[in-house]
Amino acid sequence: MPVAMLPYACVLVLLGARTAEAAGAAGGGRLRWEPRCQHPLPDRVPGTAILPPRLDGPWISTGCEVRPGPEFLTRSYTFYPSRLFRAYQFYYRDPFCREPAHSLLIKGKVRLRRASWVTRGATEADYHLHKVGIVFHSHQALLDVTGRLNKTRAGQDCARRLPSARAWLPGALYELLSARAGGGCMAALGLTMHELSLVRMQRYLQPQPEAASRPVEELYLGDIHTDWAERQQYRPTGYQSPLQSALHHVRPCPACGLVARADVHHPPALPARLALPLRLGGRWVSARCEVRPAVLFLTRAFAFHARSRSWEGRYHHFSDPACRQPTFTVFAAGRYSRGAPSARVRGATELVFEVTRAHVTPMDRGTAAMLNLSEPSSCGGPGAWTVGTERDVTATNGCLPLGIRLPHVEYELFKVEHDALGQSLLFIGQRPTDGSSPDTPEKRPTSYQAPLVLCRGDARDPSGPPRHEPGRTAPRGRGPDPRAAPLPLLALVLGAAFLWWP
Repeated sequence: MPVAMLPYACVLVLLGARTAEAAGAAGGGRLRWEPRCQHPLPDRVPGTAILPPRLDGPWISTGCEVRPGPEFLTRSYTFYPSRLFRAYQFYYRDPFCREPAHSLLIKGKVRLRRASWVTRGATEADYHLHKVGIVFHSHQALLDVTGRLNKTRAGQDCARRLPSARAWLPGALYELLSARAGGGCMAALGLTMHELSLVRMQRYLQPQPEAASRPVEELYLGDIHTDWAERQQYRPTGYQSPLQSALHHVRPCPACGLVARADVHHPPALPARLALPLRLGGRWVSARCEVRPAVLFLTRAFAFHARSRSWEGRYHHFSDPACRQPTFTVFAAGRYSRGAPSARVRGATELVFEVTRAHVTPMDRGTAAMLNLSEPSSCGGPGAWTVGTERDVTATNGCLPLGIRLPHVEYELFKVEHDALGQSLLFIGQRPTDGSSPDTPEKRPTSYQAPLVLCRGDARDPSGPPRHEPGRTAPRGRGPDPRAAPLPLLALVLGAAFLWWP
């Protein structure tokens, strides 16, 4: 039976969200109410999760994807009624996916099993690889891959399967894995298809000006571990950027036709895109409910004040993949550095964020009960936690039960892009899969989370809105649904490790 999915609108993301300009120095003023963020995207009919997923057909990337490493790629997967699949992965030398390096042809079989008991709304699957081949599109790409292989003993054995630079033939397909021959080089190259072990499909209607709405179908596959050394053992609990049906995709989509027509010998070169300067000023919000590893569902809302280089964020956490059953909300604020171009991820900007203040609001009885059982000195000081009431946890250096530590510094990666409709998108560095924090320069992200969208029409309310009160109760009508199932304590503790920041 289909489960309803609601793409999270901007106005819902910002329920109760506040932004503030510091009076003088950052953090020196009081938070003030701001008008609600107006919905930045055209309204669309609520989506539907398809259970069980119907994989048959071609699925494609709608733009250049970034994986930890960094790796830049596009994907084109076709699933057949016989459960067989053929997957193309096209890898590039640049973050705009215009300079192909090598392509993978992956063939195998996938079998859907059961609803995931770890990631709600997902379906678990088994897969088996029959054959994997690689095509190099330049001498340099061949040298890059063989150079990576020669760093380990197992890799050196795999490198012998590949031609020398002199013997390389353009367009030749070289075998990396064969079920008949046995053995393979997937692990040595850091390649895995564990993404096929977690599947989610959903459908929604994209409004069209002066025309009937178009159906859009999305396929979410399992996330890729941020640590290369863990990829072979990791089984996904979150998702990558979704693929879309080649027949039912968003429009306009300049990349879609190119990816759909490509093959392992003819990789797509995506249209040129301008590299945009990083201008953070304004408010940015989640476009929909986001899923993170370790059973975490959330939406995010940020305000950046460029003049004072201060920021504020509100993280709404939920117990369900539709983001309808709130568990707790965290408000955080601090400062950020001026920023510098990234040497590792071209087109991105490196920033350092400091978190100096935090407030917590339990939004269900289970979370409030858990916080009331914590040591008074570990989260907000003495006093009872009640559902819908926000408390300042700055004085206790954060909230230990939720994994919040203050003060806190993170080394971040940011990028701004425009989508095909001209909407501004903000990409923030992907959180480490193991729940740790990028609190050193060496742990700075090399890939991104789901993008945030820029709010429009967010001028200040001239009527003089009321001041923020840390102990304020959630406005009537915005509290949690008493029927909502409380978040299990284990999931809450595991999920809290992913709060840090942004």
